[in-house]
Amino acid sequence: MLITQTPLRVSFFGGGTDMAGFYRQEGGCVLSAAIDKYIFVLIKRRFDSQVRVGYTSTELVDGAGQVRHELVREALLMTGVSQQVEINTMGDIPASGSGLGSSSTVTVGVLNGLYHYLNDPQPLDVLARQACQIEIERLGKPIGKQDQYIAAYGGLRFINFLPDEQVTVEEVKLPPAELRLFSSQLMLFYTNHARKAESVLAEQRANTVARMAVLREMKGMVAEGRRLLEGGAYHDFGRLLHEGWQLKKHMASKISNPNLDAIYETARQAGALGGKITGAGGGGFLLLFCPHHAQRQVRQALSALPELPVSVEMDGSKVIFNYRK
Repeated sequence: MLITQTPLRVSFFGGGTDMAGFYRQEGGCVLSAAIDKYIFVLIKRRFDSQVRVGYTSTELVDGAGQVRHELVREALLMTGVSQQVEINTMGDIPASGSGLGSSSTVTVGVLNGLYHYLNDPQPLDVLARQACQIEIERLGKPIGKQDQYIAAYGGLRFINFLPDEQVTVEEVKLPPAELRLFSSQLMLFYTNHARKAESVLAEQRANTVARMAVLREMKGMVAEGRRLLEGGAYHDFGRLLHEGWQLKKHMASKISNPNLDAIYETARQAGALGGKITGAGGGGFLLLFCPHHAQRQVRQALSALPELPVSVEMDGSKVIFNYRK
C-alpha cells in the first residue's frame, strides 16, 4: 500500500496564456505557487482481480476500462494497471469547482502513485506531461497546462509554455524568511459557490483570438510579478494582482459576476491590496494579498465566508507512505 500527497495551487499571473490557442502562436508563461493543501491518493493491491475506486462515490468494476472516474480511468490505462488494484482519493477542499487545480492535482497524484505501485517511478516532467495528455488530449478538456506542472513540481514557479510544446519550469527563489513573509500576506476565502471550470474555460478558449491583446498584457505581468517578488516589493505585487484581475475579467462573461465583484470590493475596502477569483473564475476560492495590519479587518468584512489558511508548499507530488510486505 502507498499514499501520494500532491499540492493544490494558486496562480498569480498568466492564466490563459498556457492554453494552446495562445502559446502555440506566441509562447505563454505563468507565475504560480503550490499551497499546503493537498489531494491524497491511496493505492493498494487487491486480493481479487477487480478494480475499486473510492472518491465521493465508490466503484467496483472488473477492469480499468470500466471505471467511470475519467481521470483515474485514463491514468490506469496510461500506466497499464488494468486489474487487482484499489485507489482512493481524499482532499483538503471541496471535491470540485474550487479553482485550486484539483482535477490536475488528482491526475498527477494518481499517476505518481501508480508508477510507484509498479516500482517504476517517473520524473516530475513526465508526470506533468502525461497528466496534460490525459486531460487535454484524451479527455478533450478546454484547459491549459499550468496546473499539471505546478502540482508535479510544487514551490513558487515561473513556467514557460513554448510554441513547440516544450515546457520549462524555473524556481522563483526567495530566502526562507522572505518566502514566509510573502506567504503570510496571502489570504484565501471560499465564496460558497462552486462552479464547473469547463463552462468558463470553453468560452475563454473560444475568445482567444479576439482577446490576444489582453492575453499579451496578462503575459507581460508574469515577468513583472516575478521581478517584484524577487525584489521584495510585496505590496506592489498585491497591487499588480488587482490589475491582473481587472484584465482577466475581459476574457469571458462568466469569470466574475455581481456577487463576486461585491465580495472582492468589500475585501479591498477593508484593506486587501489585490486579489482574484482562483482558477477559471466564476466561483470557488477568492485569493487576496493583504498586509498584516489589515488582515483582521478583512476577516471581519468577509466573516460570512470560510477562510482557508495557506502557505506556499515547496514540495510537489511525492510518496509519503510506501509499505511493501
